Amino acid sequence: MSDPTPSFPPDGSLLPSVEPVAPAPEPVPNTIFRGPNGIRAGWRVMIFLAIVTAIFLTIGGIAGLVVHLLTGADGARGRGSFSTTGPLWLGLTEGTIFFATAIAALIMSRIERGSWQSYGLPWRLAFRSNFWIGAVVGFLAISGCLLGIFLFHGFRLTGIAIHGVTILTATMAWTATFILVGLAEEFAFRGYLQYTLTTGMGFWPSAVLLSVLFGVAHAGNPGESRAGLVSVVLFGLLFCLFLRRTGNLWWPVGFHFGWDWGQTFFYGVPDSGIPAYHNLFDCAFSGNSWLTGGSVGPEASVFTPVVLVVVAIVFAKVYRENRYRVQFAGGGTPAAALRTETPGLPSA
Repeated sequence: MSDPTPSFPPDGSLLPSVEPVAPAPEPVPNTIFRGPNGIRAGWRVMIFLAIVTAIFLTIGGIAGLVVHLLTGADGARGRGSFSTTGPLWLGLTEGTIFFATAIAALIMSRIERGSWQSYGLPWRLAFRSNFWIGAVVGFLAISGCLLGIFLFHGFRLTGIAIHGVTILTATMAWTATFILVGLAEEFAFRGYLQYTLTTGMGFWPSAVLLSVLFGVAHAGNPGESRAGLVSVVLFGLLFCLFLRRTGNLWWPVGFHFGWDWGQTFFYGVPDSGIPAYHNLFDCAFSGNSWLTGGSVGPEASVFTPVVLVVVAIVFAKVYRENRYRVQFAGGGTPAAALRTETPGLPSA
């Protein structure tokens, strides 16, 4: 039988010794630069934009040097014809935008100790079903817009514009180019910026702000109009809806690609004021600008907002769950994001 006599510590004390507990570290005070979750969203956006600007300046300097070496001081040697509306020029421009914003976001992910793929383009989902469904819907959307103009006698196809092997090369060139356009413009406006601003002001306030900036970015296009810019803002809001419900950018990238590919290459109509080049079909417009879009093209037609609203309604019926998530470096989810994403809580 065990001895019931209680044992005591050898020093004679009646209570066992207790190790002292280190005091909890003082929380970092909030400042104009730091909030409860680290660097404030506005400053992170400014750092991101500064990095993008530095990359653009570097690429521009290198490109200028290469052009100078190839053409000579007077710029005459090696000069040839080069269309600024063709797939090569557009692909180079949009590819540079995507490269600059992707690298800047990669640097920010290291600063924030996060994942680059959380900014909207997870590579495991690249060119999977969401992209192709979006592409088909985008093509059907521009087709529906042009059908509406056609039914009011404002649009018609007049023939094939290219023939032979040019059809194959132009199809490949414009396909690659508009994939780059979709990647560049969606990631630039709804990738890192949308993610970061959501942590500071909520999803839809960020979406409205960036969609307006998306419209401003198109204001310099030749032949653009106020009606066309309104449609561009509506496109931005629709793409944000796609992002919020699917959780990533592959659906809006696909839709962006399908709309632009159908508009510029397949039907051969102006795209935000930029005329088509090496397009499959020739076409003709007739009637008032409210119907045809005028110099802008069908994006400024009254049918474009109608089509976008229809797409938004149908999409929201099919994709009901909000899958978009943002997190801080420490793993916390901001209250504004929780309000937008958690069922039963009021949407931000």
